[in-house]
Amino acid sequence: MADAARPTRHVLIAADKFKGSLTAVQVAEHVTAGLRRVAPGVEVEALPVADGGDGTVDAAIAAGFERREARVSGPLGDLVTATYALRGDTAVVEMAEASGLRHLPEGVFEPLTASTYGTGELLRSALDAGARTIVFGVGGSATTDGGAGMLAALGARFLDKNDEPIAPGGGSLGDLATADLSGLDPRLARVSIVLASDVDNPLTGPKGAPAVYGPQKGADEQDVATLDAALSHYARVLEKTAMPTVAQSPGAGAAGGIGYGALVGLGATFRPGIDVMLDVLGFADALDRADLVITGEGSLDEQTLHGKAPAGVAAAARAQNIEVIAVCGRLTLAPEVLGRAGIRRAYALTELEPDPAVCMAQAGPILERVAENIAHDFLS
Repeated sequence: MADAARPTRHVLIAADKFKGSLTAVQVAEHVTAGLRRVAPGVEVEALPVADGGDGTVDAAIAAGFERREARVSGPLGDLVTATYALRGDTAVVEMAEASGLRHLPEGVFEPLTASTYGTGELLRSALDAGARTIVFGVGGSATTDGGAGMLAALGARFLDKNDEPIAPGGGSLGDLATADLSGLDPRLARVSIVLASDVDNPLTGPKGAPAVYGPQKGADEQDVATLDAALSHYARVLEKTAMPTVAQSPGAGAAGGIGYGALVGLGATFRPGIDVMLDVLGFADALDRADLVITGEGSLDEQTLHGKAPAGVAAAARAQNIEVIAVCGRLTLAPEVLGRAGIRRAYALTELEPDPAVCMAQAGPILERVAENIAHDFLS
């Protein structure tokens, strides 16, 4: 822990994005600006982090990975430009880049027909670039197809009773009669794929992908029932062909069940997304240089404690007896709860500007004011 008798000299900013307002890179920039107004001599190191969802590729690029782009199918079949990150033979692939909600037209949701086909194309692009280890971040998806589209793009065949390919999307999985994974890209057998996610839901059931996340993708009550039945049928067919049951395994329900497709078809290993990303980004080395860590995300709430980036950062820092401060847009956790998570104190934008709409619109300048307060409290 930082010595209270002297000013902190090296600050590590390891925060996630403020969703809808600031990227993780921008959070670090604004916090740095605010700190240096009050403590101009402080050493600041920025290591933007992510937990496997939106922003994972951006965090890898900020840490020195090379930006790569590919033209792939979006969730409704239109071509989109998707980005992944590459360093040596390690790639960071984010499914939302190809199959995310952001690729849907405003106000348009297609919960039964949206497909992960483009994610499979993006993975294939990473293979073409020479990747031997793929960190596969999932989250922010527009899809609930169990990863069937992804596997089809990589060579699998999903046929109906007439031996015709089934239509894209989770709704058509109820028509599945035969699943053939023998045509999957042979390079997959020589690649290590890590499924990085901040959720551990199973594929189906009351805590499964359709029930928990389907409504966020436009699914009504009937759609949820249809998708749950279709995914259950899909799992039964696949597991007769491929491998023992994994549908109830942690992470199988991630991103509309693409976690299941990765586990059953790609031989992926599930790990909490923030743990994976801290390893990939070199967080341990950065932590060795720090005597104060500033983490954060848009909302510090109960979900933060279950695999989100600030909790992972705080746990790692606490293990090294390094003090952790958090910044956020809104805060719903009591000080004693923060303390148990390893966070000494949290600073929320709403403490300076109670209007949430203003906080969203002016997040950067307000965050700089928050950082000035942190500097007064901890660096002066």
